[in-house]
Amino acid sequence: MASILDGIDSPEQLQQFSISELTQLAEEIRERLITVLSANGGHLGPNLGVVELTIALHYVFRTPADSLLFDVSHQAYVHKLLTGRRERFHTIRTPGGLNGFMLRTESEHDCYGAGHAGTALSAALGMAVARDRMGGSEHVVAVAGDAAFTCGITYEALNNIAHHTKRLIVILNDNEWSIDKNVGAIATYLNKIVTSPQFDHIHDRAAKFVEKLGGVTALRVARKAEEVAKGMLWPSVIFEELGLKYFGPIDGHDIPTLINTLEFLKKQDRPVLLHVLTQKGRGFEPAIQKQKKFHGLGPYDPETGETKPLGRRTYSEVFADTMVKLAAADPKVVAITAAMPNGTALDRFQPHHPDRYFDVGIAEEHAVLFAAGLAVKGYKPFCAIYSTFLQRAFDPIVHDVCLQNLPVVFCMDRGGLSSDDGPTHHGLFDISYLRSIPNMVHMTPKDEDELADMLFTASQWNGPIAVRYPRGLGPGTPVKDVPRPIPIGKAEVLQHGDHDRVAIFALGSLVPMAEEIARKLEGEGVAAAVINARFAKPIDVGMVEFFASKVDVILTMEDHVLRGGFGSAVLEELNHLGLNTPVVRIGWPDNFIEHGKLDELRARYGIRPEAAIEKLRPYLKVAQPQRV
Repeated sequence: MASILDGIDSPEQLQQFSISELTQLAEEIRERLITVLSANGGHLGPNLGVVELTIALHYVFRTPADSLLFDVSHQAYVHKLLTGRRERFHTIRTPGGLNGFMLRTESEHDCYGAGHAGTALSAALGMAVARDRMGGSEHVVAVAGDAAFTCGITYEALNNIAHHTKRLIVILNDNEWSIDKNVGAIATYLNKIVTSPQFDHIHDRAAKFVEKLGGVTALRVARKAEEVAKGMLWPSVIFEELGLKYFGPIDGHDIPTLINTLEFLKKQDRPVLLHVLTQKGRGFEPAIQKQKKFHGLGPYDPETGETKPLGRRTYSEVFADTMVKLAAADPKVVAITAAMPNGTALDRFQPHHPDRYFDVGIAEEHAVLFAAGLAVKGYKPFCAIYSTFLQRAFDPIVHDVCLQNLPVVFCMDRGGLSSDDGPTHHGLFDISYLRSIPNMVHMTPKDEDELADMLFTASQWNGPIAVRYPRGLGPGTPVKDVPRPIPIGKAEVLQHGDHDRVAIFALGSLVPMAEEIARKLEGEGVAAAVINARFAKPIDVGMVEFFASKVDVILTMEDHVLRGGFGSAVLEELNHLGLNTPVVRIGWPDNFIEHGKLDELRARYGIRPEAAIEKLRPYLKVAQPQRV
């Protein structure tokens, strides 16, 4: 049978296919997703769940004239396949290839870029209002998963939609509901009724009749009828109260029903919400059975779904296992995640201390405020939130935690480059946005054992404290059975001699690179000290002053943007001390860094031993090594 997918270069072509051909297309798309992502990794489960929905959306609407937004947009792979990127789809999440999220610079069909949850409805409303003001007629459609409705921004948008526009389509992609035959049949039947123009006409006529009849009795009858209706159709209540006409739920894998419903909704002159039931991982049994694993993962076997064992624990797992021990020793220790129990590895903590584990949903602001409330009452909350997601809670960190000097611990997973995910997920800004806040302590471990020590240190500290650690595996350093405290603001000298000409202050994952630089300099006759800085705030001023008075140049290294980062802190302290020792800084530039492989990106942006040594040469007058 000829491939339908291989002949699609634009979404307009979907119009020429029959329902049976669209069904075949859905299966071909699933096969392509499973095959390509088995090599590249990515968000397999969410994309398998929206195949039919995305086909129907592009069948009914006309991008780029119409605007189609996906909340988070990790489920936009199908959209990419249908919008002229099929031939490049094998490059997704690879260096120079397609991004794993919507990206405006990648295609005119990507009307809005995203990578964090809760953005779609607010952005869609902004686009709809702009359309209304310009007298446009195009459609704006926002697709948001049920998890996005745990995000406060989504409700802020819902509160404003009906007030600001008369035409907007919101699709609630609910992949937590299983579609039973009976439930599906009833849902389909109800949908046929509520989307019928005749029913809609009768509904409006009835409302006008009650209004015309007037009187207390009519009002009571109307209110009673409304209460009964709301009791029967409970999912609609909140949306109808907020001014969105509710439709559904419908089967999100039934292409004819999806197309008919969307065709009906595009004619509505009012904000509407369509509730669609889908199955995450549909079409690939391993993804259905292990939904957490296949939400987002690395390469896997396309037949069995099996992944290669890592052989040792990730930083996230070391964090969670240490938390288990800390909670066992201290009944006041609690763990909080914002809908990322698997990503932060707190799903390893939950079975041991279920009464001290809290998943608050995609609600980072609430997570931090919730932690502040716990801390006020004497508890020691550990907030495990990705560095890039903690940005969303900046105000509560300042206003509620640091201003009150509360002992909340911020455990920032993915601190540094999150290479394959790209700019929405890189944790490259947390030193800058946290070290400016009074009362905050900020630390970074060089390995797994030091992470455990820093978590123990945080548990003993009576104020706001943050620890950032990278994604994936560390260097493989064994973790002690009993962690030990680290003096706040004290660096660790790893290498030092009497004739050092360079002092290398490195943070976290760049400590091994600092040691490699020292070895290479030694080969050129230049002695270098290596210091594991450990703290971005407070930095070890005494250590900086000691080496600044002895060496020709200081080298700082961080997996973070240079502006406002650790190197900037060293410069500030030298200025305060009145010392003029030159400082060479290695870190990320003032750009949003693209996705790619870690080593390749580091090489591209000069975060390599060779690049660092070249920057040092003018201060050392070291001759170039002769070529043999």
